Parts: sequence; C-alpha cells; structure tokens
Amino acid sequence: MVHNDQRTLRKPWSLAFAAEPEEAAALRRLLRLHLGLWGLPEVIEAAEICATELLSNVITHVGPGTPTTLSVSMHGGRVRIEIEDPDPRTLPTLLRAGAESEGGRGMALIDAMAVRWGVEPRADRKVTWCELAAESGSSRSTDGDPCKRRAEGTLGVYGGAGVPDAALVGSRRLSLARAEEAAIDIIADLLHWLHTHGRDADDFLDRVQAHFEAETRASVRTAPGQLVMDA
Repeated sequence: MVHNDQRTLRKPWSLAFAAEPEEAAALRRLLRLHLGLWGLPEVIEAAEICATELLSNVITHVGPGTPTTLSVSMHGGRVRIEIEDPDPRTLPTLLRAGAESEGGRGMALIDAMAVRWGVEPRADRKVTWCELAAESGSSRSTDGDPCKRRAEGTLGVYGGAGVPDAALVGSRRLSLARAEEAAIDIIADLLHWLHTHGRDADDFLDRVQAHFEAETRASVRTAPGQLVMDA
C-alpha cells in the first residue's frame, strides 16, 4: 500500500540533453536515484535498459547530438518512460524478427519488459514511450535462470550465515533485504580491489551494464516469432 506522502513525492521529472552514447550511463544513474526515492527498486533494472534502448534509437536513427528529452512519471500505477526527439518522420515500423535479423532488437527488448509501449508523432517532434509495472511481484519468473542461480550462490557464500541460500529463493522482504546488503558488500569490495589496481570504477560499472544488456538481448533473440518494432 502506498501512503499519500509517498505518492506526493512521485512527481514527474524530465531532463533535456544531447543524444550521445556517453549520456547513457548518466541517465541510468538518474533513474536509479529517482526510482529508489520513489520506493520502486523492483523496476530500476528494466527502466535502465528501456531508457538506454530508447536513447540508442535516437542516436542511430535521428543522429548523435540530437536535442532529446527524457521524462519519467507514474501513469496508472505504472512507471512511464518517455524519450522525445525533434524528428517526427522516423516512426517505428512493425516487423517480424527472424533468427538472423540484426535490426529491431532494442525495441524487442523493450517489448519483452514493458507492459506496453508506443510512439506519439506530433507536428515537430515525436515521443517514444514505454510503461513498466510498478507493483511488487509483477516481474517475470526467473527461477530457471542460470544467472540468477549463480548470483544466489555467490550471495549465500559471501553473506555466510546471515544470508542462507534457502532464504534467497524466497519472497520474504527481510531475506531480499539481506541479499541486497550482501550484493552491495560484494560490489563495494570489487570496486575497492579495482581502485587499488589503478582501474576506473565508473568505467567498470559501465562495462558490467553493457554486458548485462547484451545477455538480456541474447535471451530475447531466442524467442521464436517475436514481433518487434525497429525505430
């Protein structure tokens, strides 16, 4: 249940920027911050990926340096992410992606994660948007995901008795909170190790994010007959 004061804090926000690849990391950090403040940690991952893909579409199909605006709001219990650019002509085209298709993968990823998405052409611009379910338990099941199993095993070992493996596969809020604490400790220790060896922590985090997104795209490619829209 969301209290009235929490609803008040969930005010829409927007950011104008130039569409460049290096802006992706900054947008992800802003989304993490705002969605964390909104009390919606369960949608942060999907929101970061969707915003990155929407930005990539602008860069690829409209051009680097395009004046762009990211807007985020709550829309009927869903997190709505919008990317606005000044070219109303490059509208998404519906196509069926085959196994060898190279285009359309970004929108396929959004289609797989979002409750719904679309594009609104206007006189001098267009808005491409997607909506993510904000309710707890609305995400897809990942019980058979090997990445999830490896993460649970690592968290169990790292957290010791405080984060038993059995607790990590449950849905109890306390167990998830302990798992998150263990994950933070793991990442912090890794960043410290990288720093002591002269490595850049921000660059490392960006590479991890890119690796995660590539794996997620690969899982989308395996879905037969997936309908996608290539902006």
